[in-house]
Amino acid sequence: MIALFDSGFGGLTVLKPLIKKLPQYDYLYLGDNARTPYGTRSQETVIRYSEQAVEYLFDQGAELIITACNTVSALALRHLQQKYKDRKILGVIRPLVEKAAETTKLKRIGVVGTRGTIASESYDEELEKIDSEIKVYSQACPLLVPFIEEGWHNKPEALMILKKYLRDLKSKNTDTLILGCTHYPLMYRNFAKYMGKKVQVFDPGEVVADSLEDYLQRHPEIEARLTKGGKRKYSTTDRTDNFKQFANRELKLNIKEVSKVKLWE
Repeated sequence: MIALFDSGFGGLTVLKPLIKKLPQYDYLYLGDNARTPYGTRSQETVIRYSEQAVEYLFDQGAELIITACNTVSALALRHLQQKYKDRKILGVIRPLVEKAAETTKLKRIGVVGTRGTIASESYDEELEKIDSEIKVYSQACPLLVPFIEEGWHNKPEALMILKKYLRDLKSKNTDTLILGCTHYPLMYRNFAKYMGKKVQVFDPGEVVADSLEDYLQRHPEIEARLTKGGKRKYSTTDRTDNFKQFANRELKLNIKEVSKVKLWE
């Protein structure tokens, strides 16, 4: 089974493209909605929450976990990979960095994300490894996740805030924008609209799906351990009715059942 973990709804934007591209596998999704957003938390807190989540997912039979949350990928992934060395835990930052580096022509890349992700400079460091000539311009957008979690991301107030966040990035003459938060694809059209036609904005979920397909082809020993019944399970640490309504309304996932789980005492 493949498991995805996110601080809330955002990872569903990764799960949907995965199901479309690789429908044969069983998937388990966990949203820690009770403690979202992670982007304003300290690294120590993000690590603690992440450990609780992955231990739950492994107990449920996960053979491979994707930390669909950029904040977790930035602040906790390395720790998780070192602590659970005999397990497979992947993040979302590396695939997005590789895609952006391949896409940019001007070597000027913008990155938007939570405060935690931007402050970690994880995207800057990974892009530097690929091409030291690339210039990275980052912008934290802390208000967007709460708007998205509330289903208010298409309201005028949210769009006004988004335009203000992107104003400086537009002035930097960037030609590629990384949506460094899995919640942001729910505002994808608005990101693309406000950045303009000269800026490439790609869907993180589709990039991660392509990357996972390639990863499994290169690691058949891992692929062979994944169950292939086409089952999908969804769980949250908060209200299941809110989770189901949001997922079905915004992502058209047609979820019938959501389990409520407790990750802490």
